[in-house]
Amino acid sequence: MERKYYNVVGVMSGTSLDGIDFAYIKITVKPTYSAQIITAETQSYPDFWVQKLQEAVHYSANDLQELNASYTQYLGTAIHQFIEKNKISRDHIDAVCSHGHTILHQPDQGYTLQIGNLPAIADIVKCKMVCDFRVQDVALGGQGAPLVPIGDQLLFPAYDYCINLGGFANVSMQKNEARIAYDICAVNTVLNTYAQQLGKAYDDKGAFAKAGTIHTALLDDLNALPFFKKSPPKSLGIEWVQENIFPLLKKYSIQPKDVLATFTEHIAQQLANQIKENSSVLMTGGGAYNAYLLQRLQALKNCEIVVPDNLLIEYKEALIFGLLGVLKLEGAINCLASVTGASKDHSSGVVIDYSY
Repeated sequence: MERKYYNVVGVMSGTSLDGIDFAYIKITVKPTYSAQIITAETQSYPDFWVQKLQEAVHYSANDLQELNASYTQYLGTAIHQFIEKNKISRDHIDAVCSHGHTILHQPDQGYTLQIGNLPAIADIVKCKMVCDFRVQDVALGGQGAPLVPIGDQLLFPAYDYCINLGGFANVSMQKNEARIAYDICAVNTVLNTYAQQLGKAYDDKGAFAKAGTIHTALLDDLNALPFFKKSPPKSLGIEWVQENIFPLLKKYSIQPKDVLATFTEHIAQQLANQIKENSSVLMTGGGAYNAYLLQRLQALKNCEIVVPDNLLIEYKEALIFGLLGVLKLEGAINCLASVTGASKDHSSGVVIDYSY
């Protein structure tokens, strides 16, 4: 008999390192796709893991193997705790669909590494797992990112653009009958770093940026980076920020709040460059709470910005990784060549069965 819905746990750890997102979701697949978040929460990373995950980009192959094993144990335990804490019966969970945490993402060299996806995780969580969603796409010549657009296409077809403001900003849209999507610029990977210099975890509502002064030369330098002239598909990784953005921000001796003002303006301008006048935009991710950033975008482009409820703002990526897992279980396409540049559409991810 054909399945009409699945109950899954979607798990996401993003580049901004603010924690692991968990969402228990009901995903309807027939007659049309829809999703309902039943319960969701974020578990913050302890300082130990923030430091490890930040440093890992410089690790040797052996150190990465050790890190992968210990992070798989840590992530598996965290998922197990989420299930237990929320009293979710494992009989009601069809799968846990987990992204893992990206350490290296160099698709042009045919390489991407998400840790936390080792087979041992199924035994720790005591559930079927669907994970490692990016590797196959890179093997097929794709960027391995972004993966969320298939979810935008199936779950949010009413919007002209779906933009997620997380560690990076990415956008997805329909163009000439095909879904296209790409990374736009860095967001919280940079904003959080400078907010932390002012004693806060993030720039709440963009208050620091609003109080700062835009440094025109720095803004021009940021906007002149070659990435912004590249055509999609294109994606960004933390290495790009470390090699291109941070050196520019340090080039001028300016106060953190002025860096925040300038970088926020840079984000607003880069977003505005991607959006047509009078269009509708679904805005999610932590950056959707940055009122000043959205205000600057609105000043630059006449568009309808829709900020949904908090659950969707914060857990859209976890929700969509849940959907990607369901599509994998269904043997359906969950990775679009029009988005990643892979040689074909495909059903990506690794299924790790668990036997009681």
